[in-house]
Order: sequence, then structure tokens, then C-alpha cells
Amino acid sequence: MNAVMKLKYATGTSPRDQAGVTLVEIMVALAIGSFLMIGAIQVYNQSRQAYVINESIARVQETAQFAMDTVEADLRLASNWGLQSRGTAIVGRSLAANADPLGLGNASVNSCGNTWAFNLGRPLEGSNNNYALPCAAVGVGGAQPNSDVVTTRRATVAVMPLEAGRLQIQSNRVQGQLFNNGAVPAGFQVPVPELPAPGDSETHNLLVNAYYVAADSDLIPGVPTLRRKMLSVAGGAAVIQDQEVAPGVENMQLQFGVDVDADNTIDRYVDPGNPILTPGDPAFIAGAKIITARIWLLIRSISPEVGLNDTTNYAPGDIVLGVPTDSFRRLQVSKTILLRNARS
Repeated sequence: MNAVMKLKYATGTSPRDQAGVTLVEIMVALAIGSFLMIGAIQVYNQSRQAYVINESIARVQETAQFAMDTVEADLRLASNWGLQSRGTAIVGRSLAANADPLGLGNASVNSCGNTWAFNLGRPLEGSNNNYALPCAAVGVGGAQPNSDVVTTRRATVAVMPLEAGRLQIQSNRVQGQLFNNGAVPAGFQVPVPELPAPGDSETHNLLVNAYYVAADSDLIPGVPTLRRKMLSVAGGAAVIQDQEVAPGVENMQLQFGVDVDADNTIDRYVDPGNPILTPGDPAFIAGAKIITARIWLLIRSISPEVGLNDTTNYAPGDIVLGVPTDSFRRLQVSKTILLRNARS
């Protein structure tokens, strides 16, 4: 028996039966595999790109929601002074002849202006398309150009404990008084537990916040950010602290809905610093009252997106910002806010 026959009997196959695939078959298999790999890579890239876009949109929307909620809370509650809502009934507020009648200010509190913390007769005020506060904006680039500034004044909603050094308001249904010595002012009746009386008063902290947009963030350099000058306390004395609120806010615009004839309806919308709201201006209307506030926020992504070119012409409020023509994603949001205490 020859060798071929021996191999066939030993393995059950012949050398011809053990032949491999041909070159043509290999080429076809490689071509099919390549097409499958290319398709899988394209699906992965598209999925990755969609994820990046959705993540960027979500982050911008999240920033917009947080920034709007923060500013809205102060705007909505402006002119809340505890048990009543008339800033003109608060003893110690700024008067035409005296910015600080009770002498409660200090160098820190007065750095943003002698009336900044005490002008309770004006629960909302601001400047239009510029930063006009005497206290400097924080950041490498200072305040963002063409952005509004708004200052809100109110008391905390919750009743607070007495605290020496902090600016507080004691109020009842008739009047209120500013103080900072941690003692209830004379003439105000302190509530007796479980025995409330009509003349009882409450203690609330004074809250003053000035919101502005800074050109550069402390947290993420190179990114514009919403900041606020806020009345606080440190070392047993009232101070103004500058706090970063939301990196990614590029511009803020406001308009106030004003009632000029005391009928509790909006007669016109004006920009912050309008002459009808500015004491001493010939056009000033003493009885003008802000009832609503419109706010626009322009939000920008933290990082640029590959392949994106923003060609939108942004025009929030009364300013035309133009077309950025860059690769940052943006979202413009707006809201009209009713001041809860405006019609009281």
C-alpha cells in the first residue's frame, strides 16, 4: 500500500480534502469584514457625536435653569420686609437727605454706595447695559460689556434669630426698623409663645443682592459667569461678599413693568435706570411702582464643539449682540416674573 493510501486510511481524508481557502475567498472575506468594520465605526462615531451634542445641550439648559431660578427668587420676593411689604415704613431706610439715618453702615457695606444696603424704598434698581456700581466687579476682565445689573432688596422669608453685627429688620403689621446690635428695637412687641397678639413683631435678615455678568470665571477661567454682590456678615460685622453663581452666563438683560398711576396695572416696560425710576431726574415719577420684571439670559457652553458654527443673531432685551460665528453652543432664555409684594 502506497503512502497516500496509508494517510487516507489513517485520517479518513485525502490530502486534496484538506486543502485551505483560496485567495479569492480570502479577499472576499476581507472585503466583507472591512465593510462591517467601517459600518460599526461610523455607527460608533455618530453615536459618540450625538452623545456629545446632547450632553452639551443638557449642560447649557442646566446652567440656564439654575441661573434663572436663583435670580427669580430674589426678584419675586423683592419688597418683602417680613410682616409687611412697604419699604417706606422701615425706619433706617435711605432718605433723600440721609443715606444711612441710623448709622448702621461701615466701609465694607458702603463700598457699593451709601444707599446700596439701605434704599429699601426701591426694592429693585439697576443699570442698563453697563456696570455702574462703585464697588469693582470681580475677575480678570471685569464686568461683561453690554450686560445689565440688577440690585434686589428684601428680607428673609423665615424668621431668624437675633445676631449682633448682621443687618436685620424687626417688623410688625404697621412698621419695621433696621438694626444690627442683636437686640429687638424699642417699641416692638416680642411674640409670646402660643399667645400671638396683633402687635407682635418678627426678626428677619436683610438681603441685598446685586447680580451682574463678569467676563471671566474664577472656577473656569476664560468663561463668562453670573456673579452677585451680596450682603452678608463676617467677623461680627456686615460685609459685602462677591459670589460666583453660574459659569456660562454670557449676558443678562432686564426690563421692569411699571405702574405709574397707582391702579395696580402695568403701564409700560422700561430698562433699568430709566428716568421715571431715577430720583432727581426731571422725568422721575415719584409714585411709579415696579410690578413685574422681564429677564433674559444668554447661556454659553463651557467648551467649543467641533463642527459647530453659531450664526444666530442674538438680541435679548434692548441690546443687539450680533452673530458670534464661533463654535460655542448658546441658549437664550427669558421669563416674566411677578413681584409678589408689588400690589400690597
